[in-house]
Amino acid sequence: MLRRISVPLTIAAAAALLMPLTTARADEAPKAARTPVIFVHGYNADPGVWGSLREDFKASGYTDAELFSWGYDTSQSVNEVLSGRFAAYVEEVRARSGAAKVDIVAHSFGSLVTRWYVKHGGGTGTVAHWASLAGPNHGTSTAWACAAWSQACRDMTPGSYVQDGLAEGDETPGDVAYATWWSNCDEVINPDASVRIDGATNNAAGCLNHNDLLGDDGVSQGVRAFVGG
Repeated sequence: MLRRISVPLTIAAAAALLMPLTTARADEAPKAARTPVIFVHGYNADPGVWGSLREDFKASGYTDAELFSWGYDTSQSVNEVLSGRFAAYVEEVRARSGAAKVDIVAHSFGSLVTRWYVKHGGGTGTVAHWASLAGPNHGTSTAWACAAWSQACRDMTPGSYVQDGLAEGDETPGDVAYATWWSNCDEVINPDASVRIDGATNNAAGCLNHNDLLGDDGVSQGVRAFVGG
């Protein structure tokens, strides 16, 4: 076994040893080859839903170090809790990747969390591309079914505080590029047009179920082309 060796150092000597190490670490901060992508899942889901799309991004040249999936408690409030937690995660990703901005790909309820961050949480300065798959961007009537016990469902109902806050003024503020993908067969988003946002590139995905947008080849190609553009 090795014994700990104690060598007395003066304060000045210790500082002299530590200073070059600190400087080197700052100079060697990692720089992302691409803008890192953060995937944000929807209501009652988890980061595992992104398996197929993450693999498509990796096949396009992205590395695991450039792809991030944020997991969170979907029962919480968009504006009071989740957008702030997401803001902290964005800063963590920026610090880890060395990138100035991130790209966001969100599904369903995750669209509201990330949009609130972009519009009301300072995200216009840290987000390059924002993509929404089947997001209830103007509310969905199906959310009334769980609104009695879920704050997240209340946030998704038409006319909620969150919906009004996202719809007021410019729906696509800043220099962020916005895009949505919507389906005319979505059993969760009602009406289908709720997904589309003024000022965004709104893409019709065809007749797909709500969760099928996550693994559809056409949607995947469109999202990757948009984020990489």
